[in-house]
Amino acid sequence: MSGSQGIVSVESRFGVTETLDRLAETVTRLGLHVFARIDHMAGAQDVGLLLRPTQLLIFGNPKGGTPLMQDKQIAGIDLPVKALAWEDEHGKVWLSYNTAEWIAVRHGLGDASVAAVQAIASGIDKVIGLAAGRE
Repeated sequence: MSGSQGIVSVESRFGVTETLDRLAETVTRLGLHVFARIDHMAGAQDVGLLLRPTQLLIFGNPKGGTPLMQDKQIAGIDLPVKALAWEDEHGKVWLSYNTAEWIAVRHGLGDASVAAVQAIASGIDKVIGLAAGRE
């Protein structure tokens, strides 16, 4: 499912926690770094609010993202890469992320970033597919 503003959502065969566990394991195995994992549902519960299962994983590799920031430093607002696992109102689990191409357009990245954007796009498609059980 493709939405607006460069967000792609891929249906997962697993629950939210297992999907993000699989994503974290995959990116780590591929030599990327997991910077943070945020459980939004737990945060909501801490303040007495309800939220369906929703977790965010922030991951990447400075070799991939730094060229984008060297081109336009403000691109760092969208880096490292993030993926959101969430359960919809029908109980389906999705893994959503910003496309590398959207990040490039959003920040007006130039020719110096083309190779890095392509590498990030290819890499995120692969890890998302593996985590969601599509590959």
